[in-house]
Amino acid sequence: MRSVVIKPLMGPGHRGAAMAEFGDLLRALGEFGLYQKLLILLLSLPLLLNPFQMVGQVFMVVEVPHHCDTSWIRAVGPNLTQEEQLNLTLPRGPDGHFEQCSMFSPVDWDLDSILAYGLNHTEKCSSGWVYPSEQPPSLLTEFDLVCDRAVLNDVSQSIYMAGLLIGAMIFGMLSDRIGRRPVFLTCILLQGVFGLGTAFVPHFYVFMAFRCVVGAAVSGIMIAVVSLATEWVGVSHRTKALLVTHTAFAIGQMSVAGLSYGIRNWRLLEIAGSAPMFALFFYIWVLPESARWLVTKGRIEEAKKLLQKAAAANKRSLPPELLEQLKPEKQVKSGSFLDLFRTKDLLKVTLIMSCVWFADSIVYYGLSLSVTDFGLDIYLTQLAFGAVELPARISCIFLLEWFGRKKVQGILLLLAGLVCLILTGIPEGEPSQPVSRAGQGPAHPYPCSEPSSHPGRPTLTPTGSAAPTATAPRLLHPQHSGFPHLGFLLPQGCAGSPTAPGPWQAVSITHHPLDTTTSWQKAIAEEVL
Repeated sequence: MRSVVIKPLMGPGHRGAAMAEFGDLLRALGEFGLYQKLLILLLSLPLLLNPFQMVGQVFMVVEVPHHCDTSWIRAVGPNLTQEEQLNLTLPRGPDGHFEQCSMFSPVDWDLDSILAYGLNHTEKCSSGWVYPSEQPPSLLTEFDLVCDRAVLNDVSQSIYMAGLLIGAMIFGMLSDRIGRRPVFLTCILLQGVFGLGTAFVPHFYVFMAFRCVVGAAVSGIMIAVVSLATEWVGVSHRTKALLVTHTAFAIGQMSVAGLSYGIRNWRLLEIAGSAPMFALFFYIWVLPESARWLVTKGRIEEAKKLLQKAAAANKRSLPPELLEQLKPEKQVKSGSFLDLFRTKDLLKVTLIMSCVWFADSIVYYGLSLSVTDFGLDIYLTQLAFGAVELPARISCIFLLEWFGRKKVQGILLLLAGLVCLILTGIPEGEPSQPVSRAGQGPAHPYPCSEPSSHPGRPTLTPTGSAAPTATAPRLLHPQHSGFPHLGFLLPQGCAGSPTAPGPWQAVSITHHPLDTTTSWQKAIAEEVL
């Protein structure tokens, strides 16, 4: 059993003193022992379910044949066959097929007059639409998300993304104020209740409101996962811990494909994707608070109990003199958004990471929400998206340890941008899944960089600061359908272009050696962190 002796390198009133002692406590109890591994497992379980909330709606609005409801003619021709009714009441397009969004205007004539003179004036569908009788209920068919109303689906996706932004701002602040654990548990409850409630909404506008709340809850869970994973694990193992939790997200991506393929009724699919969240309520009894956060709030005794519990699980013992040196900070100054712009180095890191998050989000979510545009089976495409992420994320564990964050992030951003630009050169209608899969994996390196780019501050402050730039492309991407004449070119061209400066900005971040307490203290003293 090793004992670590703390020699204060700074004055007792300095902000970094308590955190330096906490870092030594982590090394004494084990930086990545059984306790931390079980915690990472707990944090990974919600991430298995979050992908459904992000991309599940794509499979609820799959395009199906439809045409205007022209049953008005049955009043004068009750014996007409289905084919005769459509021939009399629907215009045909240049391809010879019936128009899906227009019909001949109803007239107050008898059937003989209609047959003799025909109908010439057209109008938009005024009585709804007709879908194949064998089609299971979907968002598209139940709420008529076709023709002029098709934009509502894109609006609802943007509203969900707006929920992510709202959640990052609200729950990020609350996590610093009331703790990571209560926010995490609250978000699990919100995601379960409103996710399940979405399956029973009577109107599409209610659906959008519920989706906004679900998005906020998902954002709160993601941020709390990053916080707890980084604050309980030693700095040398943070990359590994974060990427392990994100492999659960990749597995969840694959499960969405199987779930949506097996359940075509959108309400049952929503229940199947949301109800499992209630199984996580046992977290009330097993999920710990962040001991580091407790120390910053002066709740030293609670922190000591958690640290001793962690040490016991790791089969370690904490030296009493080490615990005694863990004192509350006399003047705790809560981190704020403005702190990130206080010094030249912090400003540089904040702006660069915001740009990286923007580029990452527009690529990753642009591809994820476009599974219907690649010309292949959407379920296999979704399965491939998740499958390619697993080796990508696992390999990042080793790449980041071998080459560092700057080089890996710069290269991956460059690769993702090039792949997206290549997509714009593929003729429309040609299957582009193999190329898109190549870009999916490299497009998500930011989770390893953001938390460790602003250490020593309340974790959720820097993470939340980049949320607007990360969410902006998510808000805008669903609206690319408003430019149908540009087809697949616009979203992928936009996805590739922001990554062009990303690699050079990423590699320009000052390297912060965070593997020792001394380097932490040196960085803090230089006001780099």
